[in-house]
Amino acid sequence: MIETMYSVTIAALSGEEDRMLHALRKAGIVHIRQMAASCEASQRIAARAKSLMTVMNAVSDEAGKGAKCAQEKLTGTDFESLHESLEKAIAESSAAVSEKLRIQGEISRIESWGDFDPDSVMELASKGCALRFYTVDRKVLDAVKDDDSFSFIRLGQLNGSEAVATVNSAMPASVSAREFILPDRSLTELRREAGRLDGVISSSSGKLAGAAKYLDAYALRLRQLDQEAQYECVRATSRREAGLITLLSGYVPECRVEDFRTLARTQHWAYMIDSISEDDNPPTRLKYRGLVRIMQPIYDILGTVPGYREYDISLWFLIFFSIFFAMIIGDAGYGLIFLIIAIVMNIRSRKCSDINILLYVLSATTIVYGAVTGTWFGSLTILQKFPFLQSFIIPSICNYSMELYGIESVFAQNNVMELCFILGASQLGLACVLNVVHKIPKRDLSLLGDIGWLIDVIVLYMMALYLVIGASVDFTIVIAGVAAGFLLVVIFGSQEPGKSFASGLKSGLGGFFTSFLDTVSCFSNIMSYIRLFAVGMASLAIAQSFNNMAGMAGPVFGAVIAVLGTALNLVMGLLSVVVHGVRLNLLEFSGQLSMEWTGYKYEPFRETVETANETEQGVVK
Repeated sequence: MIETMYSVTIAALSGEEDRMLHALRKAGIVHIRQMAASCEASQRIAARAKSLMTVMNAVSDEAGKGAKCAQEKLTGTDFESLHESLEKAIAESSAAVSEKLRIQGEISRIESWGDFDPDSVMELASKGCALRFYTVDRKVLDAVKDDDSFSFIRLGQLNGSEAVATVNSAMPASVSAREFILPDRSLTELRREAGRLDGVISSSSGKLAGAAKYLDAYALRLRQLDQEAQYECVRATSRREAGLITLLSGYVPECRVEDFRTLARTQHWAYMIDSISEDDNPPTRLKYRGLVRIMQPIYDILGTVPGYREYDISLWFLIFFSIFFAMIIGDAGYGLIFLIIAIVMNIRSRKCSDINILLYVLSATTIVYGAVTGTWFGSLTILQKFPFLQSFIIPSICNYSMELYGIESVFAQNNVMELCFILGASQLGLACVLNVVHKIPKRDLSLLGDIGWLIDVIVLYMMALYLVIGASVDFTIVIAGVAAGFLLVVIFGSQEPGKSFASGLKSGLGGFFTSFLDTVSCFSNIMSYIRLFAVGMASLAIAQSFNNMAGMAGPVFGAVIAVLGTALNLVMGLLSVVVHGVRLNLLEFSGQLSMEWTGYKYEPFRETVETANETEQGVVK
């Protein structure tokens, strides 16, 4: 269920602002209203965190991703000294790498000219013999060898060209030549410098790798900085009135209201607690009951939160998601793999987490569905070698109905498609019923519009059966049902408490075309559930194909193919669950409920990590 929220406002003397913020953070009760995304102080902290993250990543890279070592604590000035030295090492290494690349480029450029001292050439120039060096094509050089306007010295062959030096003159512009620019150091000196830079890079790498034992200290400091940044954003959010009072507003869940009152009285704050108004957009705090709490990991992975005024559909989401998961994976053998994974996770963690329980539920539903359809790793041979598995099969939906029972495959497939449509009509019809139940206490006439949608869902389900599997249908009932449902939607769909019937009717008639399109969309939503059959059959076909390839490849390669095929099919199945299984809940079902999942999670201002003394004083270093 979505827990009731209350709006709170706290007033404290401006001089007591830090004391108030620290007490609020320690209590971890109040979700701050419209907290500033950033401020000048938090930006400074973010820059500091970026510096730490850069060093941390460099240390991890040098130590190796898989490397593990005993961690040591490091705080205060010792941590700052280490960080400064590591930043210096990174800067030196970066500069050395850049310089080495430049030097390597210079070595490559001059290597073919041989090892010579550029200073000797400069000394000759100072004595009146200025030399300039070029590479010239041999044919060009032969053409100008008798030209008396300039003199040159042949130095030899160089990469297919002639190396020459002119004396006290430049090569004429009419001669196509490439001038060689003298380096600032000899080849030997450049190589010696490259070796020195290798030493700097190696030393810096060793220093960074040796700091791997402080990675936990870095991670801790990053969490502290994140907390400090949040603190500064809350400080920036608070309002100062007349320079004397600091005001801060937020939200508190119903179960923590008394804790908040106790805190406020203890801290001698003035405060106000008020119910949520229509203009408020409070956070959503889901309160799970029993097994339904295993939905939380799915919500966290998807990043979806129902709005405060929307439905909590966690129970229905869990029920239908489990069924969809089983039908999409569709194989009892794959369900056993998930069950083994869940057991291993449980043993290794020594506790049964919500994710573990969710995996148990999903694996159990998959095993059940796979068993009743006779699907064990997509193999008929397994069913034939282990006849007891056939006792779980429902022949009318068996994937091997022809081979085992002489039932036409089309008949079994039609039954599975009918099951998909039944699930679709049931889920969409449930949404209509939930809307009606929700509106009855409010005496909201629009509930008759939801009854209209329920009628449409039922008759359009009959139409889907007719179109897809050729089931017999009374078109008089279908047409009358669609018309009756449509009229109820148009007449009552826009009614609401406090609004006159005429005004609601006017709005409904104004949205006549939209209601027509929504009716068409309702039909397409029911048809959409056939994806469960299609994806399940695709998974079976892939499994059978790999089984056939494995059977032709011999025992060794066959086993490899079977394992790889199973792994690939499992990955594709999980992706299909996200794409299709989740979609049916978040779009089709939620759309019928008029849910938009626009909520945001209740996250109170609280202490997440032990703070240093300077943080407690609100000082950012």
